[in-house]
Amino acid sequence: METTMTAAILPDSMGHFGQFGGMFVPETLMTPLQDLTKAYEEAKADPAFQKELDDLLKNYVGRPTPLYFAERWTEKLGGAKIYLKREDLLHTGAHKINNAMGQILLAKRLGKTRIIAETGAGQHGVATATVCARFGMECVVYMGKVDMERQALNVARMRLMGAEVRAVTAGQATLKEAVNEAMRDWVASVENTHYIIGSALGSHPFPMIVRDFQRVIGLEAREQILEREGRLPDLLIACVGGGSNAIGMFHPFLNDDSVRMMGVEAGGHGIFPEQHAARFQGGKLGVLQGTKTWLLANDDGQIELTHSVSAGLDYAAIGPEHAYLQDSARVEYTYATDEEALAAFKELAHTEGIIPALESSHAMAYVSKVAGSLPKTDIIIANLSGRGDKDVEQAVKFLLPDIPLG
Repeated sequence: METTMTAAILPDSMGHFGQFGGMFVPETLMTPLQDLTKAYEEAKADPAFQKELDDLLKNYVGRPTPLYFAERWTEKLGGAKIYLKREDLLHTGAHKINNAMGQILLAKRLGKTRIIAETGAGQHGVATATVCARFGMECVVYMGKVDMERQALNVARMRLMGAEVRAVTAGQATLKEAVNEAMRDWVASVENTHYIIGSALGSHPFPMIVRDFQRVIGLEAREQILEREGRLPDLLIACVGGGSNAIGMFHPFLNDDSVRMMGVEAGGHGIFPEQHAARFQGGKLGVLQGTKTWLLANDDGQIELTHSVSAGLDYAAIGPEHAYLQDSARVEYTYATDEEALAAFKELAHTEGIIPALESSHAMAYVSKVAGSLPKTDIIIANLSGRGDKDVEQAVKFLLPDIPLG
């Protein structure tokens, strides 16, 4: 169900989405990034590569994922029909493995024997550890110490699959710092190491590569909704940290003017300095970790601290293609607070028997906010990008404080 869209020609040859993106990296990494770009372009044109990837996505990862009609939630909210794209049902429990699987095949193609990754919520780390185990490659995952504590289950899963998880204690000890350490490692070990970046951010070609491997979400959703309803949805909703699940959902619909799209950032405790991670709410244009995009920084240009109840959304910058889509007014962006996300976490569990990841709960919070005000003839597709097993212990501290765990 491919569509021909202007956005499909972006980024340009230097990795720019309009004024965003690019390659802002040390000279040491320029040749490896150019080699990666060349290998990716060759892989895209190689039917054998796509055949191997498709087979793994179907028989190992579990694609296609269902498009589930949330009947009771729709009835409760009393408005638009709500469909959930069930990426939480994939092997490892989130959309992250779509990209990890594609990139491990690229690493093989490049002759790399060692893989590094960064992770916040741990789902990308788990996905990377999984594909490394599947292909017998050494795996090192960098993770902030704070995130390791609140995502202890995922740390255990990574280690069980043979990955080395390295704690990062610098700065805020969350995702931004994990990316810094992974970048330092890559600079020092690039000859035998491939860096599987987990979201649609960083230097070119990573935003393009990650987007393309995640487009399967939107391509499937498009085909499934046409089969179920005979038409396209009115509204797509996805949470946005770096932005991989959202760009994967949105990209195949960008040329369909009738389809609105809403990305939901982390509003944390509210839009106050260092209390949120909503880059379009008071952020500014700048360069961080390889790319030019919207980010949270103070008047001196120093990157601000961020906060979210969700470990996967508290990154200080947003993927450059999202910055382009917001700048061109094709996609709208809003935010949900911690309190709203936790309420949606509980509401979906009570209403549909589905426990979403706290990242996905931000998208569900927006569904809860708007679905009731829309006509019953409208159709919403929300991307349920991950399952909430990893977040139960943290969530019950807020939602069910009288129930001890452990």
